[in-house]
Amino acid sequence: MVRIAPFAVEEWMDEYENTPGCLNIAETCAASVSIDELVALARSPNVKNAQGEEGKAVPGPVEAAFTSTKLTYGAIRGSEALRRNVASLHETELPSATTTTPLQTLSPDDILITQGAIAANFLALYTLVGPGDHVICVYPTYQQLYSVPASLGAEVSLWKLKAENAFIPDVAELEALVKPNTKMIILNNPNNPTGAPIPLGTLTEIVAFARVRNITILSDEVYRPLFHSLPSDDTPPPPGITALGYQNVIATGSMSKAYALAGLRIGWLATPSRALLDACASARHYTTISVSALDDRVASYALSPAVRPALLRRNLDLARTNRALLAGFVGRHAAVCDWVAPLAGTTAFVRFRHRDGDGGGTGRGGRPVDDVAFCRDVLDRSGVFFVPGSRCFGDGSDFAGYVRIGYVSSTQVLQEALGKLDAYIEAHLS
Repeated sequence: MVRIAPFAVEEWMDEYENTPGCLNIAETCAASVSIDELVALARSPNVKNAQGEEGKAVPGPVEAAFTSTKLTYGAIRGSEALRRNVASLHETELPSATTTTPLQTLSPDDILITQGAIAANFLALYTLVGPGDHVICVYPTYQQLYSVPASLGAEVSLWKLKAENAFIPDVAELEALVKPNTKMIILNNPNNPTGAPIPLGTLTEIVAFARVRNITILSDEVYRPLFHSLPSDDTPPPPGITALGYQNVIATGSMSKAYALAGLRIGWLATPSRALLDACASARHYTTISVSALDDRVASYALSPAVRPALLRRNLDLARTNRALLAGFVGRHAAVCDWVAPLAGTTAFVRFRHRDGDGGGTGRGGRPVDDVAFCRDVLDRSGVFFVPGSRCFGDGSDFAGYVRIGYVSSTQVLQEALGKLDAYIEAHLS
């Protein structure tokens, strides 16, 4: 019998997120949009539709999803339109001193559509990892990425990310972690919960390390391309893993986080390796067969040239606005909290400490709060809901005092929540 550890963050969400009247800043999706809002975004000024016309949406694909689409199983690997639009997400250019060099791109045949990124991750792990294998996984990260391989009988080594290194993986540590039977290196880029993207130089080193050992890389890129706070407007976002010229890579993503459409339950698995894709597609016959034809149609529309630029701009603007609000909160309460400011994604990892440390008023030398008790007390007293780091992203003392905040919710909800947290800290955090 497969033994799988309780999924701590999902169980925490299930237990508390429906608390009456709570202000939910644990949610990790950009504030959700409706289909009506998608159509309105496509009509935004300066947004061109598929015909190159500005400010004119093409609502036909959405309308057809509810009126003319036959409700069969649909295209088993996903519709041509959706796989083509997903493939275009992986088009990247690498800047050099004189020009931009196109990197490896994908075709629709390199994409497998799944029920969310969680299904894509599970499918890749279920297909490729088993007893006798060894897996290296970044940590902290979404628990699925290390608990599932362990449940499948693999040995898992955690590649621990450190705040003092801005939560960027230290490639030098791979030499001590790798084993002769290492089958896979698992990344989460941008990272959940820290919001740290992996820079191009580091990604290149990881790929080089894996290539010489023929190790597959699985990169959960569900928060890509929400790069909202890079050092300057001229800083290009780091490419996805499929762009770096190595065949044995898999990237997963979804409509949930950066695209604000979690309710579609549409994700994908992307790889330049036909062998990896076909193996995963074959294994999927035992699970879900295909995704909803309606969901596929709406996702195709959302990722189309008529809609995607405006949708992404909306979510980037929301992330920048809300990150500034959260930065102001952290600054106001530097005596009791600190962070590595997130550069991408929708989540921040904030550390809370008591005031009684020797950190010279910075809070960095004080005792970490009991983050589980802290989260419960904050919810009970102020109605603000977020996630404890040591329970949901660590094992006991790992990440003591940390909480994960999902700050790309509605600005109104975040403002109200931070106001209540201001009052709570002044009254109760000694």
